[in-house]
Amino acid sequence: MDELAGLTEEQRTQLQKTRRRVIESIGKNMDLYGITLSIGHLYGNMYFNQEPVTLDEMSQTMGMSKTSMSTGMRTLHDLKMINKVWGKGSRKDLYEVVPDWHQNFSDFFSIKWRKAVEQNMSALERSLREIEVMKAGSAETEDFLRLLDSDQAKIEDALKYYRWLDRLIDSFETGEIFTFLPKEE
Repeated sequence: MDELAGLTEEQRTQLQKTRRRVIESIGKNMDLYGITLSIGHLYGNMYFNQEPVTLDEMSQTMGMSKTSMSTGMRTLHDLKMINKVWGKGSRKDLYEVVPDWHQNFSDFFSIKWRKAVEQNMSALERSLREIEVMKAGSAETEDFLRLLDSDQAKIEDALKYYRWLDRLIDSFETGEIFTFLPKEE
């Protein structure tokens, strides 16, 4: 059903212009976070839909191929920004936006940060083990041991940061962050 069907041409034009501005802004904002502009536009278009949509409907709305649309939908779904929903009488997958921008932000950054933290902590811990092996060598010079101690201290400081960042991510995932920075009512 066309939600704009009952509007005058002027109302339709004004509404579409207003929505396009928001959709463009959403696209640019998501582009800053490493999500392509077209996927940002896809989310923006879906944000204004009154009902869940199929890949075909969004492909037609945006003039994108079904393959590109499928990739965009999968990306948004993986980022927890859209949900797959059931529609009575429909055999096609239906998608709708998760309208809670606070949760979208939390999910997006949690997913990205968690992966980076795990990779970085793994590299740092591996380096600490290698330093311990080097320190255990019996023929190490005083200068070399001093460098190893210095590097070990720096890596341990970095691990403290990543453990803190891990707790921050936990607070996003649990929603605890909103006790410190409440959502605007």
